[in-house]
Amino acid sequence: MIQTRGLTKDFVVSSTETVHAVRGIDLDIAPGELVAVLGPNGAGKSTTMRMLTTLVRPTSGTATVAGVDVVADPATVRRHIGYVGQGNGAGHQQRAADELTMQGQVYGLDRISARRRTGELLDALDLTALARRKVSDLSGGQRRRLDVALGLVHAPRLLFLDEPTTGLDPHNRANLWEHIARLRAEHDMTIVLTTHYLDEADTMAERVVVVDHGQVIADDTADGLKRTLAGDRVVLTVAVPGTAGQVASIVGSLRGARDVTVTGDRVDARVADAGAAVPELVLAASATGTPLLEALAVRPTLDDVFLALTGRRLRDEGSRVTDIPTEETAA
Repeated sequence: MIQTRGLTKDFVVSSTETVHAVRGIDLDIAPGELVAVLGPNGAGKSTTMRMLTTLVRPTSGTATVAGVDVVADPATVRRHIGYVGQGNGAGHQQRAADELTMQGQVYGLDRISARRRTGELLDALDLTALARRKVSDLSGGQRRRLDVALGLVHAPRLLFLDEPTTGLDPHNRANLWEHIARLRAEHDMTIVLTTHYLDEADTMAERVVVVDHGQVIADDTADGLKRTLAGDRVVLTVAVPGTAGQVASIVGSLRGARDVTVTGDRVDARVADAGAAVPELVLAASATGTPLLEALAVRPTLDDVFLALTGRRLRDEGSRVTDIPTEETAA
């Protein structure tokens, strides 16, 4: 559904400064996949999304979307895709149903077909009761559901979701994803998602692609990334002060243990399987006269993966403002 080779984008900021936003991305996404693209602000993920959706022209490299070259035939690409950007797409003074109907006509549907499609989407996204309301009168969660409806009005094969739940409370986030998951299952859509909510990437995506400094630095399932790049941890607190060093030696002798550290009465280490390691370590510590007060098995998160890859946490990036220019400000 998507294939890129050596995809790059440079923004000329001034006669003496060029920002290399994307530096040769190779990406393959199969039909029906849901792929999450993660990265810090300024990493190039949004620029990559804009190139794939024909909003920004690549500097070099190739990209095909739904089998169509994004540079040679952008109009055909747009007919095959839906795009839900970070901002609200509907006019605030328009009524929800009118916006959907007009969007359908823009994509070539006749008025009767556009109205029928509007009714289907309003029903599917639980917006029927709000059809006659102005967009400005809708709540944040309702507006985001309307944005998704606008992206789906022409029944695209591929849907791009750029930070779709930013600013929504947990209830509205869960509600929106419930609707998206159902529509995806019904229509076998391919979805490409960018998000700063790692739980969304972890639970919704079959694959996670991590981008940093304009390049793909990891591409695997969420479980695969956590297993290979972060690993399980055990956190042990000794019952007898001053025995943490002895417990650390016991942990260090465990097969697959690494990065053993001691902080006061606490021992922290990476292990292959924390669930299996904890009872083994409790028994070993007790047998050597260094009993434990507490033993925790800690499973890794995608934030741990991100920290291992980039040296910083993605959750801290969500509040930052990117310093990569848009094409408009660069111009």
